[in-house]
Amino acid sequence: MKKSTTLLVLILVFLILSLAGSAWCDPRAQIIEIQCGRQREHNSTLFVPNFVSTMEAISDQMRVSGFGKAVTGAGPDGNYGLAQCYGDLSLLDCVLCYAQARTVLPKCFPNNSGRVFLDGCFMRSANYSFFEEYEGDENDKEVCGNVTRKAGSRFRSTAETAIAQAVSDARHRRGYARTELPVPGSANASVYVLTDCWRSLNASSCSACLSSAAKSVRRCLPKSEGRALFTGCFIRYSDVDFLNDEPRSTGSREILLVLLVSVLSGVFLLVMGVLIGVYVYKHRVIQKKRRGSNDVEKLAKILHDSSLNFKYSTIVKATGYFDEGYKLGQGGFGTVYKGVLADGREIAVKRLFYNNRHRAADFYNEVNIISRMEHKNLVRLLGCCCSGPESLLVYEYLPNKSLDRFIFDASRGKALTWDKRYEVILGTAEGLVYLHENTNIRIIHRDIKASNILLDTKLRAKIADFGLARSFEEDKSHISTAIAGTLGYMAPEYLAHGQLTEKADVYSFGVLMLEVVSGRQNNRGKATEYSDSLVIQAWKLFQRGAVEELFDPNLLLHNYHDSNVKAEVSRAVHIGLLCTQESSTLRPLMSKVLEMLRRKNEELPAPANPPFVDEGTMSFNDTSENQSYHFRYPESVASVSHSSFYPR
Repeated sequence: MKKSTTLLVLILVFLILSLAGSAWCDPRAQIIEIQCGRQREHNSTLFVPNFVSTMEAISDQMRVSGFGKAVTGAGPDGNYGLAQCYGDLSLLDCVLCYAQARTVLPKCFPNNSGRVFLDGCFMRSANYSFFEEYEGDENDKEVCGNVTRKAGSRFRSTAETAIAQAVSDARHRRGYARTELPVPGSANASVYVLTDCWRSLNASSCSACLSSAAKSVRRCLPKSEGRALFTGCFIRYSDVDFLNDEPRSTGSREILLVLLVSVLSGVFLLVMGVLIGVYVYKHRVIQKKRRGSNDVEKLAKILHDSSLNFKYSTIVKATGYFDEGYKLGQGGFGTVYKGVLADGREIAVKRLFYNNRHRAADFYNEVNIISRMEHKNLVRLLGCCCSGPESLLVYEYLPNKSLDRFIFDASRGKALTWDKRYEVILGTAEGLVYLHENTNIRIIHRDIKASNILLDTKLRAKIADFGLARSFEEDKSHISTAIAGTLGYMAPEYLAHGQLTEKADVYSFGVLMLEVVSGRQNNRGKATEYSDSLVIQAWKLFQRGAVEELFDPNLLLHNYHDSNVKAEVSRAVHIGLLCTQESSTLRPLMSKVLEMLRRKNEELPAPANPPFVDEGTMSFNDTSENQSYHFRYPESVASVSHSSFYPR
């Protein structure tokens, strides 16, 4: 990368020098200081093209006016850029200085912001709008020249006078001023001063910035040179004449050179973007390979030290060589088959699609988490196999398959009376309490939904599919992770910020409760007869005191006049709304939810509103405050999980 940069700069300089001769004065392209931000870029896939696009937009403005600012993208991946040449540079000199600055700023990568001070221009990039900032930044400083100290008080007093005069003049010239004052009693000795403000500042901000910068740069005296590098302005004094002649009108030859420099520097930045992209890609590939190899080693040790390992040939025979007649269901990560072992045991085999959507880390994660847990409401992992051409997980076989086959089917739903549904809700809650609170480490499932709740022969619930589950230590408040799960079941704060806590499972459980009560899916499409999501329907009916309109007719088929059943179902809706409140801090812990389910006479608190969803844009909207989160579901999230019957 360094060799490519050097070669391009040499080519650029050679071509310009060959054509230009003495067409300019001095672009003053020497670098004074680079200041890189401390925060790393959020998403390099977006950061690099946004940065390149911003620099290109600024380039177009720089060769016309010597100033440019641009914005590309929004949010943490947005890029705000500003560049400006000091007032005594011609347009050609300006483009040369800017070409140098934009080759330097990428050195701040992978940090997402940076500033470059050159003696002829300034450039800054960040992921927020800084255009009106002018002082008070921790990076504001003076840089004193490592040159001779001027003896006597005459140079100091002359320099102070020159600085004050330049600052005063600058207030009437949009921040730009230049001053030359001879030092009394010293032959051929003078003080030269230049000031300039960024053109994005108003007059008062510019004046305030220059006042602070002047105070700062005076600290360099009696050294013979000093610079003030401030957020919104620049001041330089020196005993050497560094000032160019006032810019004159640009001729056709200069215009040609400006275009040449712009094109060459544009090519350079494009190459820099490609090089950064290659670097990021290689870095990620290396990290993935390292993680993958570590996971394989861990998994191999687990299998070697336990009785979990199945021979590939054993599973293939048990499933009739994965015959279609044995197929139980298919999800986003694989297909599930029924199998019968040689000893007569029935098993369910999850055959994983081993591609970029299910890496070794996910396979290891599921084996590692579920193999250590044992609870009556968690599906039991019998073993696994990773020695064949694909990865296989072997579970206990549950003949009634998954909950969604019952509650979303008008005919099968009749088999699930309210008592049975209540047992399913209670069993699921007990399983989640065990995951969240009764293990050595906290485990968040991340994908609680009807298709991941399996039913045994007595229609009792068992939580399945731990491929997305995450664990973290007690001393952590949350973990930050890539968003994954199923639309309609993911908590709003997890979608918006990627911060995962147990409250994400609580939200999913609340949605599940409302589905069990109503027999309707929350993540159904717009083509249905209902305009609102199930959660919003339940909230509106609860507000009207008409929650019975939400009930699945199958619930009251045999007990239509039973007031106790209606009260229990209404209470379940109430608890479901407590679990799906928009604010995660208001949602109860699963242990409290379990307590509310068991203590049927305990008074419940009033629920706050759930997140309101505009399904046309899939954006969360708080209609009570007339505010919007403006969060769109990524396509990758939408396709993460659509499993059925058995876990993915």
